[in-house]
Amino acid sequence: MTTPTILPPHPSPHAPTAFAPPPSATDAHCHIFGPAHRFPFAPEAAYIPPDSGIDDFEALQERLGLSRAVFVQASCHGTDNAAMVDALVRGNGRYAGVAMIDESFSEADIGALHDAGVRGTRFNFVAHLGGAPDLDVFWRLVDRVQPFGWHIVLHFDAKDLPQFAELLDRMPCPYVIDHMARVDAAAGLGQEPFEALLELMSDERAWVKVSGAERLTAGGTPPYDDVAPYAQALIAAAPDRILWGTDWPHPNVRHMPDDGDLVDMLAAFAPDESTRNRILVANPETLYDFG
Repeated sequence: MTTPTILPPHPSPHAPTAFAPPPSATDAHCHIFGPAHRFPFAPEAAYIPPDSGIDDFEALQERLGLSRAVFVQASCHGTDNAAMVDALVRGNGRYAGVAMIDESFSEADIGALHDAGVRGTRFNFVAHLGGAPDLDVFWRLVDRVQPFGWHIVLHFDAKDLPQFAELLDRMPCPYVIDHMARVDAAAGLGQEPFEALLELMSDERAWVKVSGAERLTAGGTPPYDDVAPYAQALIAAAPDRILWGTDWPHPNVRHMPDDGDLVDMLAAFAPDESTRNRILVANPETLYDFG
């Protein structure tokens, strides 16, 4: 199988122009990749991204005016969370993490991740990224992290939400849906998958990230105006359970976005400053307990 070519992140994203992020503003979905000479990628990785390490990320944060971050472990590093943990330590309390684990992780291993700043674990259900996990293993891992107060991050395609309704109903802890469940922005607000996502937001356990505009937009390139109505509807449904992130360094995108554009999009998603501040500061503080 040929390894796909992964674009490097934008070399010079602009500073936000639509609003100034408040103190403690959080990028609640981003990744650390490598550098590979220190943190090798998983042998079974479906893609090998260009190195995008903590030094590059901190330069981006300074440019965007953001202060905190949640690093989400991605499949290219598998369950070796070392690059992410190294970044958490460097952040000295400004960063939190979402790990990927398997049944080899003991209580002590999970405790060490918790001490480093990890507050959740992620499971992928997207077909082109490998599909749903073994559900027996899934539930055993959910049970294993519960004593640490972790939440569960779920990467879905919106069209698959109905088949996992029973799984979500059984969740014993908060769960976060990544990237607005990758809803089809061309299909309209009345589409059944988006209505299912909106219905989920009536559940006090359910959170959603209004991220991934560059993935969801029908055109594939900016502007991402067609994504705004979906984010606005989700924010209106549950403003206290909305997160936002850049998804830097944007693995597997059709067109590499300028992260300054993505920050500016949040002004379209949430024109009201108090709502934006809730999404950028108060909401991530609730889930991630920054040190």
